[in-house]
Amino acid sequence: MRRGLRFVPLALLLAALVELAVFVAVGRAAGFGIAVLAVFAASLLGMALLRREGMRAWRGFQTAARAGQPPGTQVTDGLVGLLGALLLATPGLLSGALGVLLLVPPVRRLARAGARRTAERRVSSMVAGDLFGPRRVRVHRGTPQQPPPSAEPTVVDDGQPIEGEIVEPRQG
Repeated sequence: MRRGLRFVPLALLLAALVELAVFVAVGRAAGFGIAVLAVFAASLLGMALLRREGMRAWRGFQTAARAGQPPGTQVTDGLVGLLGALLLATPGLLSGALGVLLLVPPVRRLARAGARRTAERRVSSMVAGDLFGPRRVRVHRGTPQQPPPSAEPTVVDDGQPIEGEIVEPRQG
């Protein structure tokens, strides 16, 4: 992970250059005043949505915690909403467009599922279960295959590990 962090300044510079190029292109096509107004309006909308999305995420987390349910879904949904609002609040037409996309429900669901998969890969199975609740495990009978080095064995009551795979619940 640390190796990837060294590219952050370069990525930010590249993002700023792309934003500038998009601004100039929109300014030439629609006029400079329209481009400035669009950036200003998107930033104001993003700042208003930051508060709304933040409060929505916090209420969802509190509701799940009070109900004794895993808060992972509410947290990832809140983080996606906050990221969308933050991108919208960031001055720039491209970042504003990406922010608006993250606030559209179908795109938001896809981003939430991606964030969940990423979180589940980066934390232990036990923490993922605490965050997102129990996952379905499909048990295969027969000779076990060699699991990948990162897979954690599932242990049943008698202490013997069983072979299994994680099956994601269907989104519907």
